[in-house]
Amino acid sequence: MHPAASVILFTVSSGAGYGLLILLAALASIGVLSPGRGLGLAGLGTALVLITVGLLASMFHLGRPERAWRSLSQWRTSWLSREGVLALATYPPALLFVASWLLAGPSSGAFAAVGTLTAVLACLTVICTGMIYASLKPIPQWCNRWVAPGYVAMALATGAPWLVLFATVFGEQRGLPTVIASLALVLAAVVKLVYWRHIDHAAPIATVADATGLGALGQARVLESPHTEENYLQKEMGFRVARKHASKLRRFAVLAGFVLPLCLVLLASALPVSAAVLALVPALVSSLLGAIAERWLFFAQARHVVNLYYGAATA
Repeated sequence: MHPAASVILFTVSSGAGYGLLILLAALASIGVLSPGRGLGLAGLGTALVLITVGLLASMFHLGRPERAWRSLSQWRTSWLSREGVLALATYPPALLFVASWLLAGPSSGAFAAVGTLTAVLACLTVICTGMIYASLKPIPQWCNRWVAPGYVAMALATGAPWLVLFATVFGEQRGLPTVIASLALVLAAVVKLVYWRHIDHAAPIATVADATGLGALGQARVLESPHTEENYLQKEMGFRVARKHASKLRRFAVLAGFVLPLCLVLLASALPVSAAVLALVPALVSSLLGAIAERWLFFAQARHVVNLYYGAATA
């Protein structure tokens, strides 16, 4: 499908924000992360800003943004609606968690409960985002079991370097955030590699014979296109990226999104604070660029079965 800049910005920005929010809320709630006020204000503030920027970017992708509120009513059947409902539902406990962190601190009885609720809602929102695509059966590159886990893994992988940076800047223990970031980056890399292998080797779900119903008469093929010029379906759902370009972008996504941030995070753990910060800032930039490449490929390599009517042999 044709990659839309607004959707890429939405999924990358909000993914990093939710990943950071999940990690901060979960770790502070169980008491393994020292909830200093500086870390709380900077970390949670950044997470909420990234999430909000992502959600606002998604509004620009809508044909009629003023009607976006209507999609919330379809939560019983629509993953998009569930994502919207959970995204909005995450804000109240997240803001309460910020207030509890800054004002009451970990001694408050509600601190752990609100933090856990925040982490759970944030994680469910990311899962719903992945399920929007995983539920679309006419697009085989999306309708598989690796898409939703991939969204969660990418959220944690892009949010974890922020956690390490804030822990370093505000004088918190860097050992645990470094371990978590390393594991998150390795996990995301493995999930994405498995996902790419899956879509490269998965059997086609449909052929021209299936689309036309002429399979019983022999090998079916398209003689002429239904019309002479490209239409919306071909532009939006028949976007093609050359295999050699896809391979290059995959290598870039792995190196920039996972390998380089992992190396820089590990290097920063052995450096003094000022030098560690200088190593972690490039790690964040590299992680962002890698995530953009990964997400562009996610959309560019997805092809709708409607392409069978326009010359594609399989889908």
